[in-house]
Amino acid sequence: MASEPVARAVAEEVGRWGSMKQTGVSLRYMMEFGSRPTERNLLLSAQFLHKELPIRIARRALELDSLPFGLSRKPAILKVILGKWSVNKVRDWYMDSFRDIRFFPEVRSRNDELAFTQMIKMIKVRHNNVVPTMALGVQQLKQEQCRTKKIPSGFDEIHEFLDRFYMSRIGIRMLIGQHVALHDPDPEPGVIGLINTKLSPIQVAQAASEDARSICLREYGSAPDINIYGDPTFTFPYVASHLHLMLFELVKNSLRAVQERYMNSDKDVPPVRIIVADGAEDVTIKVSDEGGGIPRSGLPRIFTYLYSTAKNPPDMDGPCEGVTMAGYGYGLPISRLYARYFGGDLQIISMEGYGTDAYLHLSRLGDSEEPLP
Repeated sequence: MASEPVARAVAEEVGRWGSMKQTGVSLRYMMEFGSRPTERNLLLSAQFLHKELPIRIARRALELDSLPFGLSRKPAILKVILGKWSVNKVRDWYMDSFRDIRFFPEVRSRNDELAFTQMIKMIKVRHNNVVPTMALGVQQLKQEQCRTKKIPSGFDEIHEFLDRFYMSRIGIRMLIGQHVALHDPDPEPGVIGLINTKLSPIQVAQAASEDARSICLREYGSAPDINIYGDPTFTFPYVASHLHLMLFELVKNSLRAVQERYMNSDKDVPPVRIIVADGAEDVTIKVSDEGGGIPRSGLPRIFTYLYSTAKNPPDMDGPCEGVTMAGYGYGLPISRLYARYFGGDLQIISMEGYGTDAYLHLSRLGDSEEPLP
């Protein structure tokens, strides 16, 4: 553990870097720059990240110091205590990452660049569990306020904070992931770092559906069928991992809704339908189910981090046993942030008593010159 003077010096550095303005990078520039991953370009990329990442990470660390409604003091914002695990606040993960980057020497050579790349790769791994850990903190806050019947009028502050926090996290992971992926010695045709310039949404929908269906089978013993419609030859530029995450969450929600509605019924179980449409402005993917829909009173809350349709959210006080069907209430808001990161959106239209349609609007990435968050 760092000594008190060192910790104080790092905290002062965080304050200084957190006040600096971050530099946005457009997707077009990312694609053009990444299409030529020469040693010089990789060195320039590492030098940029060496200066840019501390600014973005410091901002998040400072925000975590001022979480609304005492969220920073919730035990879930600590790394879960399991066996030999040490107790670290999520903020400390950001402080550790800030310190790692700031203490790394200036990147001047090919060897420096490779060492820096390994270091930021480990930083990305360190932050893998930030979202579920933060979600658990919010869930505990919700349970406490339901128990005490004290619901503050400024609850929107939590939602706004988490939107900013998670959107920034997407941006940091995109920058790190893109740089790391450019080191792939044998990328697939059309792939530039994380960006697949010829991504098939049908293929991603099939992979996401198989993953979601396997979770449903594990939890319920059976799963509704999934029918996918669209042109199998259609491709467009996008980040495959982002699209998979969004579709996985939407399909998982639909499978759960249908399964729970029909598991004690003699009626035929209707399939979940995925339709891919190639529009002039957007690529739109609709995930449609007949799972009974969402009450109209609940629709305004489905994109908040304090709402879940799950009757019994999983207990994360014990060891994590992998992905579950539901429900800390962050699947939809996180998915919408991923869509909005590249200028798209996610809309939900529901018919209570029948089912729900989720419309995932994806912007065409190739022409975007807007700086990313």
